[in-house]
Amino acid sequence: MNIAILASTAGSNLPSLFTHIQQKKGITCFLITNKADAQAITKAKNFSIPYYIIETKKNETREEYDKRVLDILHQNNTDYVFMIGYMRIVSPLFVNAFRNKIFNVHPSLLPAFAGGMSNSVHQDVLDFGCKVTGATLHIVSEEVDAGKIINQKACEISKNETVATLKPKVQKLEQTMLQELIDTLYQKF
Repeated sequence: MNIAILASTAGSNLPSLFTHIQQKKGITCFLITNKADAQAITKAKNFSIPYYIIETKKNETREEYDKRVLDILHQNNTDYVFMIGYMRIVSPLFVNAFRNKIFNVHPSLLPAFAGGMSNSVHQDVLDFGCKVTGATLHIVSEEVDAGKIINQKACEISKNETVATLKPKVQKLEQTMLQELIDTLYQKF
């Protein structure tokens, strides 16, 4: 089983994901990032995970960019795609190429706070006065954060919660769901 991981940011969830994958016989993974300065690259290097940097070209359409990513996915015989802090909206072309095999984690209990990213979602949750938040693992569809929900996990929001204290709580939930997804896919493969 070969998993492609698409990431644009720090990749805070990657060490636990890489560790879990490396404990499973017969699973390999590689990283694709659209940012040459993404900290996800350092995490991949630390685990000896192969990686590709595919930056956006000037005036390139979403489909043109996605075709370049798809070429790498096909060259690597990719079975599943995990979007982990991937700050790009994928095209219908991309979704169709891996329909029901692209997974994304979102830092809220979807459909609440759909479309936002990282710290802005956590801030929105706090500003709204939520007592509970969490994370959602879903299949990627043509609509942002609207694909079939695979798993959700929740955590309580403390009285004096801040983005800095909430984010690691939610990331822990994301990591658990990603590990559970690996286990489920591994059993099916």
